[in-house]
Amino acid sequence: MPRLTKIVATLGPASRDPKIIETMIRAGLDVARLNFSHGKAEDHVQTAEEVRRIAAEVGHPVGILADLQGPKIRIGKFEEGRIQLATGDRLILDAQCELGNQERVGLDYKDLPRDVSPGDILLLDDGKIVLEVENVQGSEILTVARHGGILSNNKGINRQGGGLSAPALTAKDMDDIKTAAAIGADFLAVSFPKSASDMYMARQLMLAAGGRALTIAKIERVEAVAALEEILDASDGLMVARGDLAVEVGDAAVPALQKRMIRLAREKNKLAITATQMMESMTHSPTPTRAEVSDVANAVLDGTDAVMLSGETATGDFPVETVEAMARICHEAERSLPITLDRQFLDRTFTRIDQSIAMAAIFAAYHLDVKAVAALTTTGSTTLWMSRLNCGLPIFGLTEDPAALSRMTLFREVFPLLLHDLNSDRDLLRLKAEKRLLEAGVVAKGDLIVLSYGDKMGQRGSTNTISIVRVGEPGIRDQMSGARAA
Repeated sequence: MPRLTKIVATLGPASRDPKIIETMIRAGLDVARLNFSHGKAEDHVQTAEEVRRIAAEVGHPVGILADLQGPKIRIGKFEEGRIQLATGDRLILDAQCELGNQERVGLDYKDLPRDVSPGDILLLDDGKIVLEVENVQGSEILTVARHGGILSNNKGINRQGGGLSAPALTAKDMDDIKTAAAIGADFLAVSFPKSASDMYMARQLMLAAGGRALTIAKIERVEAVAALEEILDASDGLMVARGDLAVEVGDAAVPALQKRMIRLAREKNKLAITATQMMESMTHSPTPTRAEVSDVANAVLDGTDAVMLSGETATGDFPVETVEAMARICHEAERSLPITLDRQFLDRTFTRIDQSIAMAAIFAAYHLDVKAVAALTTTGSTTLWMSRLNCGLPIFGLTEDPAALSRMTLFREVFPLLLHDLNSDRDLLRLKAEKRLLEAGVVAKGDLIVLSYGDKMGQRGSTNTISIVRVGEPGIRDQMSGARAA
């Protein structure tokens, strides 16, 4: 059984070399993340081109995820690069300061003094430094350190409980969306959305730039948790961005939120990525900790579509080994997944013919000795619906659209395969699908497969038929046709 959960890995200085990229793809990389918080537009264009070239040579489709920086809620720089804060020390956050020292430091986010009040708690560097606001005077925020430590340049700031007014999409993000569209990014991750309108705006900007990327909402603000359903309805998926989220809501609240978000995404036929510090120790170690193994495995058992690596592969010492370790953990966790398909069907209703056919295909496969499920698809939507139910079988998405091929790289349990000329007659189309699956080595002659397709292949939403096929046998046997589209 192939690995069902997908792996997203961030490319950076440690992993941009073409040889490293190729080895990571062979190790299990499914989606390459380009972090727009770092690097120039031309760097991302070049990296995307390299990924696609190498993926084509290896014969393994790899998606491209463009991750927007979002608002820079950070301190400025220090004269010496860093300071040492002791508990009880005072520090002024000054929106007009150019270069900081032991007493004060500048702010990239100039509106912070308007967003905070005496008594507020500010968490810096992912909560390592805790400052309490004593007073606000014009552009200055007077604070006292409740937990000290080393504070260095450009560290992030969160307000405990959320409430910062910075917009999700900055001018830089709007330019970066144009770059993402130009490189044909398959997924667009939007940082710090607070409402559905943030996601609608990102989608409209992507469409206006000529892009077709699926939008992923990074849930990392308290406000986003409160508006989770409406944000998800306005998006194609979500990312459980556990770093900033933990700082705002408290680390103890994150595990339950993770489970809730993944469950809700699956119920709404959306995608879910679980991210942040999944294999953090492998930044400098060739093996993960036992806690990290459990963390990745639990995300798999929760039903996440993908698990994500950040600094581990972008700047770490062992990018390839980290992908290999994550792939092993995912595969092992999937072996213990319970199959409860009958129960999952009880509370579902279908309003579209193509969605009903997708569900019928999975139900039939579950109750027969089937080797694989295959969908002839124009957009990939049929395979997404199939993948929302845990049937324990690989789902192969056969498409002639390169964009749909790349999109399916993030769908759990789905394996995209290129198949040309989907406008053939139905008998020929079925035979071509069988041949492609045989060529890929995923089925053998005599295997039973469930195949879904439509009368008008090439048109969105045309799927209206399933066939139960014995590979290599002449004719169409045991054909089961659903309702035909008018």
